[in-house]
Amino acid sequence: MLKVALTGGIGSGKSAVAEMLEECGAIVLDSDQLARDVIERGTPGFEAVLAAFGDAILTDGEIDRAKLASIVFQDEAKRKELESIIHPLVRDAAESVMRKAPLDSVVINQIPLLVETNGAKRFDYVITVSASEQTRRSRLLERGLKDYEITKRMQAQVDDAAREAISHTVLKNEGSIEELQRTVEELWRSTLKPMAQGL
Repeated sequence: MLKVALTGGIGSGKSAVAEMLEECGAIVLDSDQLARDVIERGTPGFEAVLAAFGDAILTDGEIDRAKLASIVFQDEAKRKELESIIHPLVRDAAESVMRKAPLDSVVINQIPLLVETNGAKRFDYVITVSASEQTRRSRLLERGLKDYEITKRMQAQVDDAAREAISHTVLKNEGSIEELQRTVEELWRSTLKPMAQGL
């Protein structure tokens, strides 16, 4: 099994690359989705986040991610506190999926904060999706984020140079979706699949 970390800054195109790799045959885990799952109502994560942040983060009895985000992106200590609850739970959830995967699988774990959590050493191969700040901003504005929200989220992440420094492959995502698709398929054919099969 080849354990691959897929990282990149907000708006870089990680999700598009993950979808393409899934179409190639990879098993894809989305850390953001797992982070949502581990704090669903009724989970130990839900109770831990509620104990740390109080009832103000709830809407209709569920954790309101927008309310929680507005707190943690304003206050670094609170962000670190939230991460200390969620990251171990996400890791456990990802490892549980990996244990059930076939031995020749390529398992892609989408992790936006790979550098920040010092997680690269847990993987055999690291891919960074990279795009200029200007490109990323315009994509995020199209998604409906406000300029100040984009700035705050970018400031909460390391820069591309730090991500690229721990990567085996950097995918530049400035062109068309077709160009990106060709690059991803070539990476799958020439590198990822052969490595998973021990070639």
